[in-house]
Amino acid sequence: MDLIGLLKSQFLCHLVFCYVFIASGLIINTLQLLTLVLWPINKQLFRKINCRLCYCISSQLVMLLEWWSGTECTLYTDPRAYSKYGKENAIVVLNHKFEIDFLCGWSLAERFGILGSSKVLAKKELAYVPIIGWMWYFTEMIFCTRKWEQDRRTVATSLMHLRDYPEKYFFLIHCEGTRFTEKKHQISMQVAQAKGLPSLKHHLLPRTKGFAITVRCLRDVVPAVYDCTLNFRNNENPTLLGVLNGKKYHADCYVRRIPMEDIPEDDDQCSAWLHKLYQEKDAFQEEYYRTGVFPETPRVPPRRPWALVNWLFWASLLLYPFFQFLVSMVSSGSSVTLASLIVVFCMASVGVRWMIGVTEIDKGSAYGNIDNKQKQSD
Repeated sequence: MDLIGLLKSQFLCHLVFCYVFIASGLIINTLQLLTLVLWPINKQLFRKINCRLCYCISSQLVMLLEWWSGTECTLYTDPRAYSKYGKENAIVVLNHKFEIDFLCGWSLAERFGILGSSKVLAKKELAYVPIIGWMWYFTEMIFCTRKWEQDRRTVATSLMHLRDYPEKYFFLIHCEGTRFTEKKHQISMQVAQAKGLPSLKHHLLPRTKGFAITVRCLRDVVPAVYDCTLNFRNNENPTLLGVLNGKKYHADCYVRRIPMEDIPEDDDQCSAWLHKLYQEKDAFQEEYYRTGVFPETPRVPPRRPWALVNWLFWASLLLYPFFQFLVSMVSSGSSVTLASLIVVFCMASVGVRWMIGVTEIDKGSAYGNIDNKQKQSD
């Protein structure tokens, strides 16, 4: 390992990133809370301000991927469609196999200039997570309980609120509902067999109701669906811990722009269309494993400097008082103070590892593993 690589893997660097992210995140959450007074006065101004505040948080994670890790994502896409990316609203259907696939989606949104306003369909529990979850709440993210009878009305209502959103956005949806594992895949294919659906080799069976209701509610304001199929070269297994350690990954993403008018309006036909889409995605993945490339023309969207500038701003604002506090603690010479400082650092280490562990595939959602859940209809 070279000197820079060794430096990037040190806990002190991780602690700096963690401190800047948490401190700036709590400050931004407080600012978002204060903007609530604007909602009854000027809702669109409230939204625009919160898009910028959201960017201040989410771009810090993108900075780790693009500038600290140096990970690049090559797009394989039709050049005629490429010119429209970032200039229109889109529903983005992304496979859910890797620990950092969401981060790659954020990176693409950043490179097309719409990271702050982009949305995801996320589980409701995330709304209560400090910083990220609270940030999403103020940017009108769509949360679901994964219980269709409860979600049918609340998700539709939330989606309808996005029809007059003032900023361009990607609406990211993982139709598989949970990350791919061999155990979940085995259960999912048993369900496919019971329903008479073709088996998938590289994906779980898509859950169609969330996609169908998203298309129905956003049809007139979202002109296209972007079908994104992500993979990593040389059988790389990317992790958030690897990104934090500065490890560079090489992502390839095949993006197809599908006009909304090509997607059936009827819910049953829309569900059948989505199943067919995942069969095509499976074929693309199989071809990638065989040849190492996706179809269409490869392009690397240019990296923008603003994620790095944002992080440097918060670091310069927050690190000086932090290090000044550390120096005063150490120079005090008190054994109790020093012991307390060591305990705090140990707790911070455990906290960082815990937050990273939440993203690990083997510690992910049990959604799709439980028999009574996998027997439910789409």
